[in-house]
Amino acid sequence: MSEQSPAPEVVYDPTDPMNRKEQMFPRLEDAMIRRIATYGQEENVPAGTMLFERGQRGADFFLVLDGLVEIFDVDKHGQSNVFTMYAARQFSGEMNMFNQRAVMASARVAMDSRVLRVRSADFRRMVAAEADISEIIMRAFILRRVGLIRAGFGGVVLVGPGHSGDTLRLERFLVRNGYPHRLIDTEVDPDADGFIECFQLHPDQLPVVICPERCFLQNPTTSELADELGLTEVIDPDFVYDVAVAGAGPAGLAAAVYAASEGLSTIVVEGVAPGGQAGTSSKIENYLGFPTGISGQALAGRAQAQAQKFGARLAISRQASALDCSVHPFRMQLDDGQTIQARVVIVATGARYRKLDVPGYELFEGAGIHYACTAMEGQLCKNEEVVVVGGGNSAGQAAVFLSRIASHVHVLVRSSGLAATMSDYLVQRILLSSSITLHTHSEIVGLEGEGRLKHVTWQQRETGELTTRPVSNVFVMIGAEPNTDWLKDCLALDNKGFVLTGRCAQGHLLESPYATTKPGIFAVGDVRSGSVKRVASSVGEGSVVIQAVHSYLAPSPV
Repeated sequence: MSEQSPAPEVVYDPTDPMNRKEQMFPRLEDAMIRRIATYGQEENVPAGTMLFERGQRGADFFLVLDGLVEIFDVDKHGQSNVFTMYAARQFSGEMNMFNQRAVMASARVAMDSRVLRVRSADFRRMVAAEADISEIIMRAFILRRVGLIRAGFGGVVLVGPGHSGDTLRLERFLVRNGYPHRLIDTEVDPDADGFIECFQLHPDQLPVVICPERCFLQNPTTSELADELGLTEVIDPDFVYDVAVAGAGPAGLAAAVYAASEGLSTIVVEGVAPGGQAGTSSKIENYLGFPTGISGQALAGRAQAQAQKFGARLAISRQASALDCSVHPFRMQLDDGQTIQARVVIVATGARYRKLDVPGYELFEGAGIHYACTAMEGQLCKNEEVVVVGGGNSAGQAAVFLSRIASHVHVLVRSSGLAATMSDYLVQRILLSSSITLHTHSEIVGLEGEGRLKHVTWQQRETGELTTRPVSNVFVMIGAEPNTDWLKDCLALDNKGFVLTGRCAQGHLLESPYATTKPGIFAVGDVRSGSVKRVASSVGEGSVVIQAVHSYLAPSPV
């Protein structure tokens, strides 16, 4: 008998939802099913009946009583690909059940079945009223979304050169919004030639996005992609919200969670994706309650789900472009022309990234210069030298994260060190790491490359020494400027453009430290003058401001 080689060791991955199938596809107890039945109606459905289709908004919730329901998508040849089946006492749906976005897969009855249908509006009522059922559903929906992302089911195919600025822009949008997709990198992927030949593409037409329904988008804008995928919300211009939150960073999401959970009709407007700058952090280790750390994207995703669970609406890929504060309700104008009316506006638009003053800098934005450091950017840096510019916590987190991927990390700061601007635990990791070199009194003076970044030159200002290294990725984290251009003359700003809060125009203290010079408009988070630029403080401000919102909305005593 020949000797057999040992079977490969199977490594358990606790983050893989397929290792938690009992939570991903739970079977509900009879008592829970009876309670759910009070929110819906029982139906006998013949085999082959479609329950909902990909692209549909506001799909109903289905609980299988008897029979079988299959979840599927359609490939480029029009063939059904069944990837999930629900049997008796199991239920349909994933995170899109909590909003009005288009569903990413279709459902049909595989055999004559009996189901319990809960309409979309009644589903929201059920989730709000039945805490134990809500917990099971929420956990299952989150795990299912993670599973969809990992497997690429129900998603899109992005075809383009991996280092292209537009490819990175589109992939970053899909990643940060948790949308399943597969990247076919035309620089390295052997499948790329087949796609390019099949769709008769030329290199200058890339990147393209291909949907299961045969949609074909050639280098779309972020808004065009969001519209095609059904990620945007249709806003009723006549409806008046209690609260409109501009910005879905930690402060904005916290405000949305507390406002919605306390019964206020709430909408959040966000230009790119939930999380703000914090959402681009690879790992936040000093946020209370997460001793092993959590990525900014994961934290933002949980907060988004939490806000939607309580009924808040999120308008993604649309940002506030103007605010008419001369009328009440206030009228917030969005960059796509839509208008939101609200009794209260919470400004949580945070800040935009500062840029380096280096010749040719704009040529390499998105093609080697990054303002975020997540796993997506990290995969571009494997076994290469990288540069991180900045001395704050974001720069420190990026350097530590990249030191496990890149061959070496160069940290450039203009000051004499890190202690004054960075948390000590990060400073110590940087100083002790053999994979990281700190260059003080240093700044980038040259960028070279054709189409994408290839070489970086920096200068040590005290000695004048120049250093040039083969670097294709630079992470610029040198602070930010407030996103307050859209406010125009509505509010008083400080000399740097941050919103002044806590005092009226005459300098008297206001009831809330987050109140602005315009009653009914509040500011929280990084956009507020004097704020502490930390995730925890932003979350605190977003939650506390709702008390002032209630006071403002309360009817005046007679």
